[in-house]
Amino acid sequence: MKENMLEYKGYHTSVNFYAEEGVLRGVIEGITDFVDFQATSIPDVEKEFHNAVDDYLAFCEEVGKAPEKEYKGTFNVRIKPELHKKIAIKALENGETLNSAVERAISLYVSEHYVDKLMNRINNSTRMIYENAIKESRISDTGKYAITNINHSTWQSPLSMEVATPHKQITYFAEGALHE
Repeated sequence: MKENMLEYKGYHTSVNFYAEEGVLRGVIEGITDFVDFQATSIPDVEKEFHNAVDDYLAFCEEVGKAPEKEYKGTFNVRIKPELHKKIAIKALENGETLNSAVERAISLYVSEHYVDKLMNRINNSTRMIYENAIKESRISDTGKYAITNINHSTWQSPLSMEVATPHKQITYFAEGALHE
């Protein structure tokens, strides 16, 4: 969690310092009701945030209103029209809704495990392609050769690598097909 973020009873805030006024301020994030707090010292910040959350919950109970939950699961996203079109078509092709496609994309984006797994796949595939390209090209002095391009622009297309040799350009695909 960020250093200036606090959590209490399922509510979050970030704290900002306002030098001109000499105060630390925060607002409960992720709800449409406006609930803020301020403190004049660092030790009081967390206490004031807790008080703000408790006051909000007590006020909601007093007026018979259900307290808002953080991040209810709906939000507007502004993206380039071309990207909007691409994900909408991809969702149609996969037989899913635009919402489920966006949810899946966001889930993958925020999943550290997925990113680590993906980076391991890229690194392992790159190493395998390079080693196989060198072996199948019968290159004995690898210092004379260089990887000139690694292509993994889409995960549906094969990962490929171009290896420059003094005499030819070799493109090697992860499946094992060698093209000169």
